[in-house]
Amino acid sequence: MKLIPLLTALTFSLTLTAAPALASDDDKRPDHFKGKPSENLEQALDNLREYNAKLTEVINGELTPQKMAEIHQLTYTLEVALQRLDEEVDDLQDVLENVHKGSEHMDFDKVTKNAKQYLDTSNKIVN
Repeated sequence: MKLIPLLTALTFSLTLTAAPALASDDDKRPDHFKGKPSENLEQALDNLREYNAKLTEVINGELTPQKMAEIHQLTYTLEVALQRLDEEVDDLQDVLENVHKGSEHMDFDKVTKNAKQYLDTSNKIVN
């Protein structure tokens, strides 16, 4: 069992050493792990909850090379989830803008439709 954490830490340290050679021109970061997908808002929120809990566990106590490797790998899924959340919030802002403009023009149907959509989505985030 101790071999797996050692291999994980070794892989992480080798990756850090080789990172400049593997980095892309765009962001100078290697893509050597793939985050868990967040195909929709619900999945992104579930991934955030799950991986935030994992990160909380890992950072408790003394940080070790093994824990740093775990943190490094966890962040890929967290980044994917936050990217999805960002996209969803951008869409949500557009829906709320429709509510706002509809209220200015007394467009009852537009307000009703968009307010329901806004509330449905935003409540998933805040609840």
